[in-house]
Amino acid sequence: MKHLGLTLVLSSALFGLSGVAMAQDTKPIAPDNSAINVRDRAPDAMTAGQQSNASSDVELTREIRRAVVKDDSLSMMAHNVKIISTGGNVILRGPVKTEQEKTVIASKAQAVAGVGKVDNQLEVEAQN
Repeated sequence: MKHLGLTLVLSSALFGLSGVAMAQDTKPIAPDNSAINVRDRAPDAMTAGQQSNASSDVELTREIRRAVVKDDSLSMMAHNVKIISTGGNVILRGPVKTEQEKTVIASKAQAVAGVGKVDNQLEVEAQN
């Protein structure tokens, strides 16, 4: 019986706390990706789903991804950029935190794929 009473007290306390949190007027703002979605629907836009299955392209993407992820100076956002390889050419897409990250990732891709083989479409995230 003691456990039941303790459970009711804890449940009441938790319910009360969650009620307070729900009563706040601040609501999280949903991200607005509509501009990106429109861009990705453009006929010439490459997306991750268009990654070539040719073993050379898969290996190219793998090597660049390893180089990017291995660099601890890059943010988590930079570690998650899209790397799309097709026909030996590489497209880099997605947000990064700084112009420096954009440059570093492009340099790593060029070191693997070769100069003139990388289309850097990385976008620096706007700082609030």
